[in-house]
Amino acid sequence: MANDVPVPSAHEDLVALTLEAIVDLAPGGDERAPGAAVTQALCGELAGAAPAWEHSGPCRWPHNTAVAARAGTTLTVRVVAVCPSADQAYVQRLVDQTLAAGSLVGPTGHSEWMLLHAGPALPRPDERALAERLAATAP
Repeated sequence: MANDVPVPSAHEDLVALTLEAIVDLAPGGDERAPGAAVTQALCGELAGAAPAWEHSGPCRWPHNTAVAARAGTTLTVRVVAVCPSADQAYVQRLVDQTLAAGSLVGPTGHSEWMLLHAGPALPRPDERALAERLAATAP
């Protein structure tokens, strides 16, 4: 994949993926919901009661999801994930499917969005540094 970047770490086979999605958030939706859905897909159930958007335990595929830009209800969501190269296609597919599902019942209620576009992205310098930090937490 064009955006996979080897990550210096104790794990020799880790790559960092950078994915970008454009979503249209439904009225009343929480802009954190797409990222929380990605976390739920990659790490398991969200833990705790409102307003917690965290999960318990370590991530199998450490990642970070951020809203990079917002224009009205349109969000640019970027995901940086670290995984073994053998899991790369699966992790990308899981993120894509999760964002395409367009729904999450989270601590702040039910949020919906429509996926307008998703795909690999070139990592920004700050995302490369983030990937190195995430790799340090890889199981």
